[in-house]
Amino acid sequence: MQLLHIDSAITGDMSVSRDLTARTVQAWVAAHPGLNVDYLDLAQDAPSHLSAVSMGFRTGQSATTEAERAENAISEKLVSQFLAADVVVIGAPLYNFSIPSQLKAWIDRVAQAGRTFRYTAAGPEGLAKGKTVIVVSTRGGVYSTSEGGRAMEHQESLLQTVMGFMGVTDVRFVRAEGIAMGPDAKAAALAQAEQAIHSQLALTA
Repeated sequence: MQLLHIDSAITGDMSVSRDLTARTVQAWVAAHPGLNVDYLDLAQDAPSHLSAVSMGFRTGQSATTEAERAENAISEKLVSQFLAADVVVIGAPLYNFSIPSQLKAWIDRVAQAGRTFRYTAAGPEGLAKGKTVIVVSTRGGVYSTSEGGRAMEHQESLLQTVMGFMGVTDVRFVRAEGIAMGPDAKAAALAQAEQAIHSQLALTA
């Protein structure tokens, strides 16, 4: 069994999402002896944003320069790593109502026609089936309890849509929100997230 652990927060040791992804992975390792863990820190090692040089895997064009070949190799490494994982834990803090640009750059590399999805006469079909994806979602404010709040966030909703498009039907959320609303609110959010970590794990037991 292979687990891919992804962090994207830029705040280092101050990051709540990094702490919670670590706790999530630790719980999975404890529950599944022999679990192999692969780690990707997108704040330290993010792929470049898509450009004319890195678009080859999407357009079908052959690489003709060393720069294009290097970019294609990065894309291949990332999509192969994603496809090999049975479980993917993604740390996704809310930045300006969405996800970090580093995480978006990763999505743009792994969302590949012919690898993680394909177009058919009946419409798109996801090819990355059979995975469990756990999104560790952190937010300074509270967005889940009102229609207005849910309309403003493009973090959980984006990841749910992207993973579903690639064929992942088992997407789970460990959410800590309101963490910037004072010590009591943060403590309550972290306790709720800790409970969610073990509740999500129990679904697999």
